[in-house]
Amino acid sequence: MSEYLVHLVEDEANLSEVLKAYLEKEGWSVRVFTDGNAAQEAISEQQPHLWILDIMLPGTDGYQLLKQIKEKGDTPVIFISARDQDLDRVLGLEMGSDDYLAKPFLPQELIIRAKKLLNRVYGSSSQEQRKIEINHYVIDPVGRTVIDQENNDESVDLTTKEMDLILLLTGDIGKAFSRERIIEHVWGENYFGSERAVDDVVRRVRKKMPRIHLETLYGYGYRVLSS
Repeated sequence: MSEYLVHLVEDEANLSEVLKAYLEKEGWSVRVFTDGNAAQEAISEQQPHLWILDIMLPGTDGYQLLKQIKEKGDTPVIFISARDQDLDRVLGLEMGSDDYLAKPFLPQELIIRAKKLLNRVYGSSSQEQRKIEINHYVIDPVGRTVIDQENNDESVDLTTKEMDLILLLTGDIGKAFSRERIIEHVWGENYFGSERAVDDVVRRVRKKMPRIHLETLYGYGYRVLSS
């Protein structure tokens, strides 16, 4: 993943720390603002690749910030809010926000949305653009699609977690991934459920993509082999 500069505007200290950690884990640089006035001053400085804005802020609110950001240029913006979800979503999109997340949300969901938005606006690296061809399946990491060439090029309908799993495993053919690593990638670090959730997703992927050699490593996890 390319290194991006992200401006995160969030006055809840605990949430901003968690989100900052997740964003930095992607290799991105993050500048955090805890009030609207400080963020407003930064608009006239070097523009980031992405703004993540809370709506309710001390000082200048998110709506005013969004207006000024869009007047300055076309930097993408993700709005986050715990208020009236439908109203905030409509107003935000009308004012030019590129995406919206209602609180509470999983940090991993923000990361997924941010990746898609950054890839759409700035393009992906050559590694991310590379399509994976295995056993007559064509897997597109950017478009998050799977095409079955042996079945008239039909699209394989995968859920978000099924797609995250298959992208992880096919991104490094032959590499063994522990259940813990899979959970961290697919569900996020704050997941506290059973590891059997991994087995359930694997079972569904095997049913939908029967030619994928998805091998079980008993007592450890899974890997995908080339044939």
